[in-house]
Amino acid sequence: MKATIAVLPGDGIGPEVVGQATDLLAHIAEKYGHEFTFVEGVIGGIAIDDTGDPLPPETVQICEAADAILLGAVGGPKWSDPTASVQPERGLLELRQHFGLFANLRPVKTYPALVEHAPLRAELLENVDILFVRELVSGIYFGARQEQGDGDESHDTMSYSRGEVEQVANVAFRAAQGRRKKLCSVDKANVLASMRLWRRTVVEVHEEYEDVELEHLLVDAATMHLLTRPGSFDVIVAGNMFGDILSDEASVLAGSLGMLPSASLRADHFGLYEPVHGSAPDIAGQGLANPIGMFLSAAMLLRYSLQLEAEAQAIESAIDAALEAGLRTADIAGAGETPVSTSEFTAAVLSRL
Repeated sequence: MKATIAVLPGDGIGPEVVGQATDLLAHIAEKYGHEFTFVEGVIGGIAIDDTGDPLPPETVQICEAADAILLGAVGGPKWSDPTASVQPERGLLELRQHFGLFANLRPVKTYPALVEHAPLRAELLENVDILFVRELVSGIYFGARQEQGDGDESHDTMSYSRGEVEQVANVAFRAAQGRRKKLCSVDKANVLASMRLWRRTVVEVHEEYEDVELEHLLVDAATMHLLTRPGSFDVIVAGNMFGDILSDEASVLAGSLGMLPSASLRADHFGLYEPVHGSAPDIAGQGLANPIGMFLSAAMLLRYSLQLEAEAQAIESAIDAALEAGLRTADIAGAGETPVSTSEFTAAVLSRL
């Protein structure tokens, strides 16, 4: 297979983990007889520095000519002034909206090798394997807003249409059909009108998926149940903001935010793949970053955009094997364990492919 992958390293630890991931994908290409071409562009803070635009037209063109996008992270203290006219995160939001990447898939699972040092009791982490499906191009992040200025009032509007909820609900129900046939829809229907529309629409879509068990949870209850009965969840579907917060909360189940990947998809095979973690500027350039979230994102790229399931599973199995062998980056190392660097963990994964 020949494929072109747009590579957007971004800010902070983004270039480090993306560099390791392209090495991994190049290794996969060589091993399985594929030809991957990597074309790099700028996004986020570094793009502001270079061009004044967090998503330059040249970067959009690179992505439009690619089969998939691999992204590191955006943002950092250098660009954190909330009153600035342009902010790094805006580039990522515009990228998602430009390509219509409405469904954000965020898998979270526990690794037996890490349970001993997890923040939660081991018995709570048994059989944890959750897929978050987050609506990504609507809701409060994209609604009408009054930017903060010199006044004393500003607003952000949470807005959803029936069609927007339907398309992400269909993705979530289909995902549940291929897993344990359980879907939990998270909303705030007791307070927000947009969330009452959300719940009504999910109920209507459920009529097409009678083999899937549907549960509704208010977001405040969901935050609690994620930490008290995480093993009971299969697929969780939520709006843009609630899905963002809940999937980040769930990182405690995997042991670290650095463990979590994501795929942002539209109706065809095109997608944007990025780790859930941020730019972590405090550890940038020190070889401390955990590349697992980035590697698992690369595996999702192979699975969803390139339809290379065996290659995706090879990466996931190699990561499992490295963890079982005791290799740990600093964020997941327990007491008495000696952490390895980002590049050392990469080498361990490559050696196990």
